[in-house]
Amino acid sequence: MKKPIFMLMAAGLFTFASCDSPAENQAEEQEEVVEEAEDNAEEAADDMEDAADDMDDTTTVVQ
Repeated sequence: MKKPIFMLMAAGLFTFASCDSPAENQAEEQEEVVEEAEDNAEEAADDMEDAADDMDDTTTVVQ
C-alpha cells in the first residue's frame, strides 16, 4: 500500500514542479537586467581607467 501512495505523491510533485511560475519568470528577467547592468558598469570602469592612464601619459612635470 505504501508504494502506490509514494508513486502518487511523486507524480503530484512532478506536476507542481512542471508548472510555469510568473514570479519565477520575473525573477529571471530581473537577474538578466542586473547582470547586464554589472557588465555595463565594468565596461565603464575600464573606460575610465584607460582614460586615467592616458591622462598620466600626457601630463608633464613643470619645474
